[in-house]
Amino acid sequence: MLNVRELLQSIKDSPYELIEISAPHTGVVTFAVTEPGARVSGPSGSLLEKPGTQLAILERERNKKPLSAPQKGVIEAVRTELSGTFVEAGTPLLTIRHYLTADEVVDRILKKALYLFLAPERAKYYFVPEVDKKIKAGGSRSVRLTDGQELFIMSRMKREATLAYSGPEGQIYSVYFRVNENVDTGQPLIGVCPGEQLPLVQEVVAKVRSEWGEAR
Repeated sequence: MLNVRELLQSIKDSPYELIEISAPHTGVVTFAVTEPGARVSGPSGSLLEKPGTQLAILERERNKKPLSAPQKGVIEAVRTELSGTFVEAGTPLLTIRHYLTADEVVDRILKKALYLFLAPERAKYYFVPEVDKKIKAGGSRSVRLTDGQELFIMSRMKREATLAYSGPEGQIYSVYFRVNENVDTGQPLIGVCPGEQLPLVQEVVAKVRSEWGEAR
């Protein structure tokens, strides 16, 4: 059984994520941010329609494409030696040190502590009507699963097939897919919490929600 408290402590010991910003295509790069230590912001707005801090511009065939910060953080490194040069797609340009938010910490813990039931192929997924009805009435955590239970309708290329759950008995704790959106092969559909692990998971999640500090 995973030691959830040890996992939380390991995240506290290193509460950062390093995000590498690479050139999405070829072009001449000009940096808008040139000094390590500069603070940047991620997308904002109710629909995240406002881009984050501009980091650089890639120019190709007189078309300029700005590169923006995907997350709030601090610039860790900038490859200023590339400024004004032609770079290939995939060339690392900057690194952002992002301090994890409470939601991101909870998500990391849950993806380690829960049993993740993965999509067997790229398709759209829907709960079978019986399960869907329970979720709409009492939320996803009102549903307990047993191995072999019919759980999903898998829709692909206008064909539908039922998909049974395979894994430990427990309750659905997290749902990772959205209706009418394709899920790639190997991506989690749900996270299932075995009964004996539930009190500990709830305790740690509550602790993170109440104690995790604001982004530095």
